Amino acid sequence: MLDLRLELGEVDATATDRIDDTVDYAEVCQLVTLIAQQRSHRTLERLCSRIADRLLADYELEGVWVKAAKPEPPIPLPVDEVSVEVWREPGE
Repeated sequence: MLDLRLELGEVDATATDRIDDTVDYAEVCQLVTLIAQQRSHRTLERLCSRIADRLLADYELEGVWVKAAKPEPPIPLPVDEVSVEVWREPGE
């Protein structure tokens, strides 16, 4: 399960209400799905980092937060889920 937060800063869409003037979230979801399925990731940390780095490379963002959660992880403890969060800004 993935959760994303994109820090956009000032975008024209606040005035125009046009998708062309902001980040197309459907496109972002397709890209994230592709990244997650391209190869196997053994750690949630690596998956989150790859997604954050790619989003910063492909879009003009001021920051991106990615959270990946794994329900019922394969560990010998009664845990509902484990999760990892990554925050990135351009140039990091």
